[in-house]
Amino acid sequence: MKSISERDKEVIWHPYTQMQTSGMPVAIVKGEGAYIYDENNKKYIDAISSWWVNTLGHCNKYIASKISEQLMKLEHVIFAGFTHEPAVELAERLLKHLPLNHKKIFYSDNGSTAVEVALKMALQFWTNNGLKKQKIIAFRNAYHGDTFGAMSVSGRSVFTTPFSDLLFDVEFIDVPVKGQEEISFLQLQKAAKSDDVAAFIFEPLVQGAAGMVMYAPEILDEMLAICNEKNIITIADEVMTGFYRTGTFFATDRLKNKPDIICLSKGITGGFMAMGVTSCNEKIYNAFLSEDKTKTLYHGHSYTGNPLSCAAAIASLDLYEDKTCEENVLRISFRNDVFRKQIQHYQSVSEVRSTGTILAIELKTSEGTSYHSNIRTSIYDFFMAKGILMRPLGNILYILPPYCISDEDLDIIYSAITDFLESYNIK
Repeated sequence: MKSISERDKEVIWHPYTQMQTSGMPVAIVKGEGAYIYDENNKKYIDAISSWWVNTLGHCNKYIASKISEQLMKLEHVIFAGFTHEPAVELAERLLKHLPLNHKKIFYSDNGSTAVEVALKMALQFWTNNGLKKQKIIAFRNAYHGDTFGAMSVSGRSVFTTPFSDLLFDVEFIDVPVKGQEEISFLQLQKAAKSDDVAAFIFEPLVQGAAGMVMYAPEILDEMLAICNEKNIITIADEVMTGFYRTGTFFATDRLKNKPDIICLSKGITGGFMAMGVTSCNEKIYNAFLSEDKTKTLYHGHSYTGNPLSCAAAIASLDLYEDKTCEENVLRISFRNDVFRKQIQHYQSVSEVRSTGTILAIELKTSEGTSYHSNIRTSIYDFFMAKGILMRPLGNILYILPPYCISDEDLDIIYSAITDFLESYNIK
């Protein structure tokens, strides 16, 4: 009898995977808390929350029960001209956490589409106001998703090369990392002088796929102030940073100047269901109100506002709003910071960064920082052998655990990282 992995090889095309050279996928049969179990009953600590979505751990019974309750009431209904209680309640509750001037929630079904909606809102805002502004400003090496608009505002890389001729032009500026703040700020000032700038999109405080690149909220605040002065729409991509990942409920909570549009996904449902959210302030929303139907935002998805996803998100909010969640975030953040100081002087380490529950270790390598660094496979295999799911970004080793992870499991991860650093030879 064939294993799940063997059957998979015959029929599945996996994401971000060169299928000719990839090995057998690991077949996972169940999850519980911070753990996942394969078909041979081997247990792994999910140190990266399965692509950053399982913020509250696997198979959380409370969220599962709320989805189950909703299943017996309403599984789905068209969302154009119709609505339902879970969608309304979720929007009401999200808006309580979002900036005070955010008044509307637009539902989609993942992070890329949340960004796609945001870009269309920003660009059509100007069209609806009789102006032609089409230029977008974004950070270099950004990652905003894999749909065409999201790819366009993402850094040009191996991810986007086959489609480069089809992407719209974007003004890229440097990320204001420590020591480069003034350069980045001056680049934004220069770009903002153009009359055709529609929007500035950014991942607040942490660029995830770029290698957990971190920068300070103070410089971002100054950059948003420039955009406000120049009447440039600001878009915060909080798909990864939202729901306590950087220590606060949203990363933009640490800003005085608030973005006009915010994109959410990943942790919004605690990892249970696919969902995207794009919120906006009244200025954006009001530009689409008209007797002229051509000013409508013509965007939608078959599963927009899915009741099951909404129920999962509401249940997740219940848990996020419980003091235990914030206590766990603070505990993980503190322990990460302590561990960061312990390993920052290792000869094999170029830099260690941490913010909130995110810890990133940049390894020295002759190849420099690269998503396709040869060390990536070695890191992955080393930790999988120790029962730890760690998916490095090239030579960037990082942990981004579910908030339910225990101190004992964190110690296992830290110990494994130390073992790796002590055995790692710079290549």
